Amino acid sequence: MEKELKILKYNDLPKLIERFRTQGYPVLAPVRKNKVVEIETVESLDAVALDALLSTQSAKKAAFPKVEKVIDYTLGKNAVQQVPVNPETHPETILFGVRPCDASGFKSLDAIFGDTPRDEFYLKKKEKTTIVSFSCPVADSYCFCTSVGGGPGNTAGSDIQFTAISKEELLVEILTEKGAKLASHFTDLLSDTKGDIDKNKFLAEVKVVFDMNAVVGKTTASFNNTALWLEQSLRCIGCGACAFVCPTCACFDFQDEQNTKKGVRLRLWDSCGFSLFTLHTSGHNPREVQSQRWRQRIMHKFAYMPEQLHVVGCEGCGRCSRACPVDMNIKEHLTSIGEIVTV
Repeated sequence: MEKELKILKYNDLPKLIERFRTQGYPVLAPVRKNKVVEIETVESLDAVALDALLSTQSAKKAAFPKVEKVIDYTLGKNAVQQVPVNPETHPETILFGVRPCDASGFKSLDAIFGDTPRDEFYLKKKEKTTIVSFSCPVADSYCFCTSVGGGPGNTAGSDIQFTAISKEELLVEILTEKGAKLASHFTDLLSDTKGDIDKNKFLAEVKVVFDMNAVVGKTTASFNNTALWLEQSLRCIGCGACAFVCPTCACFDFQDEQNTKKGVRLRLWDSCGFSLFTLHTSGHNPREVQSQRWRQRIMHKFAYMPEQLHVVGCEGCGRCSRACPVDMNIKEHLTSIGEIVTV
């Protein structure tokens, strides 16, 4: 559909959550909990941390939860009775107040889980999720969204996007059919724009720090550059924090929890940075040292995904660098890859 522009008064913003809840929509939004900002269910706008630069963890949990049940089973004398969870039962949900990098991050997850074989658990949740993002008025030194094709006002992945254009007003961009359906619940609060609005004037400035095409090409060519991966990974302790906060990481594991009579099969987030991730039953590990695991992380995002799925697996949000306990900075690593001199 063609994008529609409207104006919403800031004072009317609390009414949106009230109306969404009245219509029966669960609303997930950034919530401040001590020193972190999590994505949680909210009952009112008062709980939403709209002033946060970013949530600590990404919004991917709306469609790809940290832990989700996929099968219930009962242990019988002669057979195991399995009851798969029906992904169709997921309710229509609103993801509210997230940043453009979170909304855009779903395009990578769509490509991964939409590839053959299709992952209906993710796809059904995503299909029933309407994403309302807020553009970024500020950024910090970890942000590099513009270097990977995004930006503080990037609308990719959003159904509706709000931009603060004054202390009293928000620019409302209705971007998709899902967004239009949701906006129908508060059309009485919207007014027409008066003249052209230069949205960019109200956005954070995030400078381009590397050429993404050069990084993709040089990452592909650097697979056997052992010295590069060793140097970049020397501080890595394999904790997996980077993957767990990333809006595009999609590695997962299955685990069973059971007693003598019944059990459940769970899908849980995992990370290619863990030493056990590729450990074979034989004891052999094809990625036996951390430099190989770091290489896999970068290659997957900037070589394999662009080649196989035609998306870059990074939104430039900088969460991984903020979360890293040993101060590894992916923006610096990618910049150094882009500066590699090839012969």
